[in-house]
Amino acid sequence: MASSLPFGAVEFAANPEPRCPCVLVLDVSASMAGTRLQELQRGLQQFRDELGGDPLARKRVELAIITFGGACRLACDFTAVEHFEPPRLQADGLTPMGGAVQMALDLVRARKQVYRDNGVAYYRPWIFLLTDGEPNDDWHPACVSIRETEASRQAAFFAVGVGEANLDVLRQISIRQPLQLRGLMFREMFQWLSNSLKSVSHSGVADEVPLHNPAGPEGWAKV
Repeated sequence: MASSLPFGAVEFAANPEPRCPCVLVLDVSASMAGTRLQELQRGLQQFRDELGGDPLARKRVELAIITFGGACRLACDFTAVEHFEPPRLQADGLTPMGGAVQMALDLVRARKQVYRDNGVAYYRPWIFLLTDGEPNDDWHPACVSIRETEASRQAAFFAVGVGEANLDVLRQISIRQPLQLRGLMFREMFQWLSNSLKSVSHSGVADEVPLHNPAGPEGWAKV
């Protein structure tokens, strides 16, 4: 017998848990080639494995990936952790960061509408930007969009710089202090992100969850 559920609603009927959406916005411009990209790829796999080991996070956390290197691409649309497979990353081109941030905001808005259409509760979405350079496109509209989004609590935006990333630009885009990755500690960064999302997914939808400071003496980041 054919399902009478609307198109796209089957996943929510099978798993009505509230959703915790997170978009990774990853710089794959030419300057990320080599060891940086290799460590980022390893970190993504660890991220998937650690989240997948938590039964509740596996049901609640949804991941999407946008890459920007020459062009902005949706490398992975929102998918449950249990079905998430990190895409193979390839470095190329310049750094259209502003466009990538706008794409992430559009993706989050569309996903929240899907939740509402299907009566599924959701946590405040996370947008997590990682870059080793500075944008070569007009990033000022992204500044305005992020600040409006944060002010209305529609999403939470985090920015991490790698290597020679322009932190001055990131400070203008993000209302949170951007962080500088220590060396190539991508796996430690993703471990922090995994632990943070697990904490959020174990809380109530409206709860404020304190996050561990990643910029401590033994942390993966510095301010």
